[in-house]
Amino acid sequence: MPVASRLTLAIRTALLLAAASSNAWAAIAEPTDDSPPPLTLDATNVNARYTGPTDLPDVLAGGQVARGARLGMLGNKDVMDTPFSVTSYTAKTLADLQTVTVADALERDPSVRSTGQTGGIVDSFFVRGFAIGEGNLGELAYDGVYGVAPNYRAFTEYAERVEVLKGPGALMYGISPNSGVGGVINIVPKRPLDQDLTRFTGSYASDTQVGGHLDISRRFGDENQFGVRFNGSLQGGDTAVDSQNRDVGIGAIALDYRGERLRLNLDYLSQKESFEGASRPFTIAPGADVPSAANGRTSLPQKWGWSDTKEQSALLGGEYDLSDSLTVFAHAGGGRSDVKRMSDQVPQILNAAGDTSNTPGYYKFNVDRSTADVGLRGLFATGPVTHTATLMATRYQDELSRGINSGTLVRSNLYHPVDAPKQSINAPRVLRVSESDLSGVALTDTLGFLDERIQLTLGVRRQAIESRNYNAAGAVSSRYKDNATTPLVGVVVKPWDDVSLYYNYVEGLSKGDTAPGTASNAGDTFAPYKSKQHELGVKYEHGTFMTSVALFQIEKPSGELGANGVYSVQAEQRNRGVELSAYGEVAPRTRLMGGVTFLEGELTKSATAANRGNKPVGVPDIQANLWAEYDTLWLEGFTLTGGAIYTDSQYVNQANTQALDSWTRIDAGARYVTKIEGRPTTLRATVQNVFDREYWSGVASYGAFSPGYPRTLQLSATVDF
Repeated sequence: MPVASRLTLAIRTALLLAAASSNAWAAIAEPTDDSPPPLTLDATNVNARYTGPTDLPDVLAGGQVARGARLGMLGNKDVMDTPFSVTSYTAKTLADLQTVTVADALERDPSVRSTGQTGGIVDSFFVRGFAIGEGNLGELAYDGVYGVAPNYRAFTEYAERVEVLKGPGALMYGISPNSGVGGVINIVPKRPLDQDLTRFTGSYASDTQVGGHLDISRRFGDENQFGVRFNGSLQGGDTAVDSQNRDVGIGAIALDYRGERLRLNLDYLSQKESFEGASRPFTIAPGADVPSAANGRTSLPQKWGWSDTKEQSALLGGEYDLSDSLTVFAHAGGGRSDVKRMSDQVPQILNAAGDTSNTPGYYKFNVDRSTADVGLRGLFATGPVTHTATLMATRYQDELSRGINSGTLVRSNLYHPVDAPKQSINAPRVLRVSESDLSGVALTDTLGFLDERIQLTLGVRRQAIESRNYNAAGAVSSRYKDNATTPLVGVVVKPWDDVSLYYNYVEGLSKGDTAPGTASNAGDTFAPYKSKQHELGVKYEHGTFMTSVALFQIEKPSGELGANGVYSVQAEQRNRGVELSAYGEVAPRTRLMGGVTFLEGELTKSATAANRGNKPVGVPDIQANLWAEYDTLWLEGFTLTGGAIYTDSQYVNQANTQALDSWTRIDAGARYVTKIEGRPTTLRATVQNVFDREYWSGVASYGAFSPGYPRTLQLSATVDF
């Protein structure tokens, strides 16, 4: 072929290839009479997936935990790019562990301990030795937003994942409604899937707790841009606690729209839980020895007691890409909680023999919450440095109303409960008790250096806090208004692809106290309390297995009534710790999940001189968890499961004169994945507390504790249609 002809052919080929490349990979040459036979390339498939701040992170090998989690306004981040200790438990784990509540899911986390009651109406937690979820204002986030998750108990039927960010999260999430600083628990809601799903799960738990759960997902539209997902469940029957009956109804619907630039989500959640004979926690009289725990199935509450809790909430969220590098996002929603119960309050243990004293009452609580935020996220570069910057404004409001009428004193015993006569207590009048208004503006920027091998996250939040308390006449009895600024510094260094070193300094924020009526300065208000965390850690990914080590220190001040009768900020708790965690496939067919946390808690300051240097209430020296799974060789699809939970001794009072014994609980189970008439089916069986160990499970910050789970059998069958 002449040189001119070859040059002409090359130019035509280049032009055709350039034109085709705007739509697809192609190699096309215009044929000529004297051209050589055309070259045909093998088909090339280019598979890419955008992993932006709102995309759900992929799962780690084995499917038990995700590779990343949501960090509030920072969005979803891969765990290796995160300057924090964070764990995200997947829907697969929630199902395989046969969890019912978020508290069940977090039993497997070595940094978390549940302080709620077996057979009780409220879930609460300690994270890194600090309380979360105590009181009447819930502290769980829902899709990264406060004010939407149920106040008193969250169920896993509507959870795609349950995430735990360890340490203060005031900058990323804003101040928590109940001022928790140990960490943030976030529920990732189930959203419409890319593939159609129709799944039914039937369940059974001791004694006769039977339930059914339906999960349906569909997509519609010419480009499947519209989606709907429904999760509904009913449970009912006798529980493992003697003379206790429980009924639960849950309905959750999620709608979404996925356009080229616009994405919208709408979640609605409704749930009701009713108990006959609901359990309550115990306190102990000063100077009394803590008695050994009664069996968890012993019927401690009055059989005629009852409880009804209703929760409704909704969240609308959306984001719009102004350009390929600039996105605006917003949320608006809220919820309402209605609780009424006639039951024990907090029975007091009087002596080592287990005698108790308690005054039942008729209680009503109403909590209304609303939340809204708007933000702007941008991606840009300044020379060789990349930036992911977010500017966000938030506002959260709540109103608590309450009414209590007390009955008459009841004497009983832990080991030999007394069936007292049913009391007739009039329904109380519900009065507004308090209101809170939390608003803030925050700015963060994550700077990437050397191809993202070094990442520096800087942030600051200006938080406004306003609260009002009301007397019985409906007038404001005290008012509090203040502002505070909390910073964040986080560094990630990745010297190798499978190793991530990180450090963070972050401050938490708690509402300032109002001096109680018993203080000589009653009514005085105090500035917000700032907690400070330093954390240093390393994460190592061994292909299918991930381990991490974190060293941390959290200092949290608080108010206290002094011997002189003056209430002031003169107390401080400092928790230092080391967390070791491991997740994933350690060998073919074998998976592990768990770790150990070593805690050193200390009351570094106190209004009571004798308490200085003592250990804080509810902070053990060691917490350890291990859960293992093995896919057997002798039967395909059959998996053996089992694990252990250990909690060291904990003090019940700041004087460190009353303590709970250490305890270990062993669980075991199995599951079988098969097909029945062509339909994917999973059968599961779990026994909690195999050896029926009697133990006190944990201590709330105010010194209340509860018996642990009795031996309980759980069975379930899941079928996809």
